[in-house]
Amino acid sequence: MPEIIPALMPKSFADLEKYADQFHGLVDIVQVDVMDGKFVPEISWPYTEDGVLDPIFLEIVKQERKLSQQDSLNYEFDLMVTNPEKTIESWVKTGVKRIIFHVESIKDKKLFWESISRIKNGQDVEIGLAVDIETPNEEIYPHIEKIDFVQCMGIAQIGFQGQPFDKQVLHKITDLRKRFPELIISVDGGVSLETAPLLISAGVNRLVAGSAILKSENIETTIEEFKKL
Repeated sequence: MPEIIPALMPKSFADLEKYADQFHGLVDIVQVDVMDGKFVPEISWPYTEDGVLDPIFLEIVKQERKLSQQDSLNYEFDLMVTNPEKTIESWVKTGVKRIIFHVESIKDKKLFWESISRIKNGQDVEIGLAVDIETPNEEIYPHIEKIDFVQCMGIAQIGFQGQPFDKQVLHKITDLRKRFPELIISVDGGVSLETAPLLISAGVNRLVAGSAILKSENIETTIEEFKKL
């Protein structure tokens, strides 16, 4: 049974806590879509409308305070931001369980992989690479051994919830599963109760769903329906 991960787009720290409160006891982890307004047009916490980092977030980083909720609800950061290689250490210091980097956003690849190597040697955090629909899988083949999982994007334009599912992702997932049988594959974007069976058949381990869960009539019932697939 694939892991079900609700995706959140909070506008503030208080907004994040309010969203997260809905998932205690339902799932083990939620995804926080982090958007800086540059790599994608939308902005979400910890970035403010001015494009700077929220002081609350900076204090969490400074104190290396674990960003977690009661009942052991964990977070994974999906970093849809420019040049994430320059700020990797800051994201790690929040103590989140997983951090996802979009391969298309990385400019200084040497700096990025050097930072990842240091992190993997000293920090208890899972590192994932996200890959867009139009980015060939071949671009991430050489890096599979350096990371913990891959996140395939199931929509054409990332950073917006509720977009239509793009079936091209099924071929990308099938290819990765064939080449790397033990690889953990997550899919984000276009995930619904209708598309999930196709994704499961293609070989995914994790389903990240935003609007399909948050905009449903009953969040708990919808999550249970996902878990039964």
